[in-house]
Amino acid sequence: MAATVQQGQVGDRSGSSSGGGPFRAEEDSLAVTNDLPSVILGATMGSDPTMGSDPVGLYLRAAHIFDAHVRAVRHDQWGDPTPCSEWNVRQLVNHVTVEDLWVPPLLSGKTIADVGDAYDGDQLGDDPAAAWSNALADARQSVLEPSAAGRTVHLSYGDDRAGEYLLQLFADHLIHGWDLARAIGASTSLPPELVDECAAYFVRMEAMYRDIGVIAPRVDVPAEADPQTRLLASFGRSASDPL
Repeated sequence: MAATVQQGQVGDRSGSSSGGGPFRAEEDSLAVTNDLPSVILGATMGSDPTMGSDPVGLYLRAAHIFDAHVRAVRHDQWGDPTPCSEWNVRQLVNHVTVEDLWVPPLLSGKTIADVGDAYDGDQLGDDPAAAWSNALADARQSVLEPSAAGRTVHLSYGDDRAGEYLLQLFADHLIHGWDLARAIGASTSLPPELVDECAAYFVRMEAMYRDIGVIAPRVDVPAEADPQTRLLASFGRSASDPL
């Protein structure tokens, strides 16, 4: 998702199976493809994001959900399909792993050019769960550093607040957590408060996501649909769609 929006946002249903890095809008997408770039379309430094909640806490909670599902993947499920039509379970986990691999260098002030192609391609190796766990541990350590959310990060579309970047990661991990849960047959119920936070975030970001073309069309849902169903529909997902 990125212009550099990160690779692999919560995008449409088609998409690259590469990694997910700091916004490369050309390569990522928020639809049900395979991308929920973390650096997603991004508000600029001059914008006034509605960050009433703690971006670090939201990101870590969503990452915890994704982590629980990664740990539950059976050895015979890594090649199974996911709601991201061009990604199987391994490719989806790789995408989110790469998202987290980008966190330490970006929060330390490095640019996309500094990192280069270090995180291109498959980063999971022979032990996908361990590779994911290590990436998350390093990302967690970085976001918990003093004033991490107040820093400036250098993304593909320009400089932005780290707090905004973390909100993009929050949405990416939450929606892809649902994708992974559905793929492996785990519970797809999301915490209501996180659903509300993500929905509020998406209200102000949707126009940019769609302008850049990194998200699938909304899915029609009944007016009385619950908040989670409406949120997923806004990202082009439906629990009734076949994998």
